[in-house]
Amino acid sequence: MAEHTLTRSITIGRPLREVFDFFADAGNLERITPPELNFHIITPQPIDIEKGTLIDYSLKLRGLPMKWRTEISVWDPPFEFVDQQLSGPYKQWIHRHRFTELEKGKTLIEDEVRYRLPLEPLGDVVHFIVRRELNYIFDHRQKTVAELLS
Repeated sequence: MAEHTLTRSITIGRPLREVFDFFADAGNLERITPPELNFHIITPQPIDIEKGTLIDYSLKLRGLPMKWRTEISVWDPPFEFVDQQLSGPYKQWIHRHRFTELEKGKTLIEDEVRYRLPLEPLGDVVHFIVRRELNYIFDHRQKTVAELLS
């Protein structure tokens, strides 16, 4: 019954506000998610994000179609926000996005995901597979963000 943590960080040569605004546009999530996940936002756009905003998605994980609903539980522009799964494939999914201006025109983006797998403790037996998939997804996100914002 483990809580797992995934972290990523990347520095982008763009101003803090510009980087935050990119991530605050929910539509950009489709752009930075690997295409084979067939990820789509169901909630009508544009979405006015603030604390309490609910966002519904559809995607395919390992070929299985599923729905995912998140709530913005923390909203502190332009420094951080947290999206938390209300329903979806994980027992727990809490994704904290942090943005720090390192110097003028240079922003550090940090992701921290705290997650638990369903069917604990049996789900933890296959954690190595889930972790490999999450590493792939977040590696793709970083590469795409760097391309789009550089």
